[in-house]
Amino acid sequence: MTMKNGLANLALIAALGAFGTAATAQDAAQTTTEAPAEAPAVPDMVMGQADAPVEIIEYGSYTCSHCADFHENVFDKLKAEYIDTGKVRFVFREVYFDRYGLWAAMVARCGGDMRYFGIADILYDTQREWAGSSDPSVVVQNLKRIGKQAGMDDATLDQCMQDGAMAQAMVETYEANVQKDGVEGTPTIFVNGTKHSNMTYDDLKALIEEELS
Repeated sequence: MTMKNGLANLALIAALGAFGTAATAQDAAQTTTEAPAEAPAVPDMVMGQADAPVEIIEYGSYTCSHCADFHENVFDKLKAEYIDTGKVRFVFREVYFDRYGLWAAMVARCGGDMRYFGIADILYDTQREWAGSSDPSVVVQNLKRIGKQAGMDDATLDQCMQDGAMAQAMVETYEANVQKDGVEGTPTIFVNGTKHSNMTYDDLKALIEEELS
């Protein structure tokens, strides 16, 4: 999936729209501009040993069908053969093409580091189901159900999904990352700093083995 323009208002969208509030656009704008002086931290989501000889960074979106295919056909094998064995440190950086993708990432992060990748699995495995509606309120309820599967309650999920300051920080971090690394579509894969487009597991394995040799 290729990048789209005009994503600067995603944080505003996150605070409006699907949550059934009576806020006006002006109210939401005030919500996002009255963030604390120090913006919330938006760390990379990391799996694997810090001293692994190969680092793989994936830029992916939870609403990208190609990313879901990568997750299904490549990631599980990568995890079993290289991440779990200490050979690869895997870094996932979120890309937000639309508000659904941003909301999904907010739910995944709501679970904390320990739950993040488990929620990511569900989001990709059920992408067509939770993201298939044109009604934002239905998508929000679908995402909340996924959050509950991961052990969170309504109050926790509401707090996370309506956190305008975090949404703003996430969008700003995403925009800075894709500009810095020249990311134009998803999934984009970096293997020890070298950029690659979407690929099969056999192709990725060959790149890893070359780095390990």
